[in-house]
Amino acid sequence: MSASATGTLRCGVVGVGRMGRHHARLCAGTEGTELVAVVDANPERREAIIEQFGGTGHGTVESMVAQGVDVAIVATPTVTHRAIVERLLAAGVHCLVEKPLAPDEAEARAIADAAARSGRCLQVGHVVRYDPVMRAVMAVGDIRPRFVEMDRISPMTFRSVDVGVVLDMMIHDLDVLLKLMGSEPEEIHADAVCVVGEAEDICNARLIFPAGPDGQRCTANVTASRLALKTERKMRMFSEHAYVSADFVERKGTVVRRTANAEKLAQVREQLKAGADLSSVNYLELVTVEPLAIGDGEPLRLQFEDFLDAVRTGRRTAVDANAGFAAVRTAERIVAAARAAGSRMV
Repeated sequence: MSASATGTLRCGVVGVGRMGRHHARLCAGTEGTELVAVVDANPERREAIIEQFGGTGHGTVESMVAQGVDVAIVATPTVTHRAIVERLLAAGVHCLVEKPLAPDEAEARAIADAAARSGRCLQVGHVVRYDPVMRAVMAVGDIRPRFVEMDRISPMTFRSVDVGVVLDMMIHDLDVLLKLMGSEPEEIHADAVCVVGEAEDICNARLIFPAGPDGQRCTANVTASRLALKTERKMRMFSEHAYVSADFVERKGTVVRRTANAEKLAQVREQLKAGADLSSVNYLELVTVEPLAIGDGEPLRLQFEDFLDAVRTGRRTAVDANAGFAAVRTAERIVAAARAAGSRMV
């Protein structure tokens, strides 16, 4: 079944837990789409979604495919993604699959290959790319950072416990970093701790990216924890020319740019070398400080609308299977590095 560029797209949602119910809401309430099918192994949960948003209930993906859908959103546990997505793609259904794409590199590669064979759109739900705060960061301009700090911590929710914190939470920041840097890291150091479950609950990773056109490498320090007492999502980027900070919870950020001309900076450097007293120099005269220009919009809706546009136009999705694969491979390398460093992990 091919998707019409102008007609209504028939949508199905596979898995209607915490995330899936939001996808069902969008399918039912977005212009140009209709929620026609809901798949979930839990009959009560399935019927509750149908009663609220409409559609027909199914216990299996095969039953939904037989009914007929153009696009499907897969919001099931990570370990089930490959089997479900491969069946949907083979049936000609465009897929938006929640992050992470797969639990390991091998399964992520298999899904990416299946997407390529099918000719259908596949988008991975790295929704942080659509967060207005992240969009504001990306809109700052071509800032090749030399150092990046990213912190993503929250209390334990007991969701996504089929994977560790790297695939559950840090994967968001890994996708952003790979997009920002344009490559995967060439060197990784990591440490992790398992506390509640058998997989890691806290992880810190130091990623070193290849040198860019300026010949300078970038180091990223990334921390994720699902055992914190509060929720924090922060990002800081440093370069010779600018500093960008963003707080995704508070929805605010700051951009500091170096504005002093080369002559003024040279004078300051010479004075520093000479040991001069520069306490009278006003640092704020050397830089400009301005808030990030953050727009509005629900990230999940922005992601869904972008996915639909790719389906209708046939263009490449913004976060395609190869991007999802790269994020999973980087996550797997981090876990391996932590294990090699002596972290006790299953």
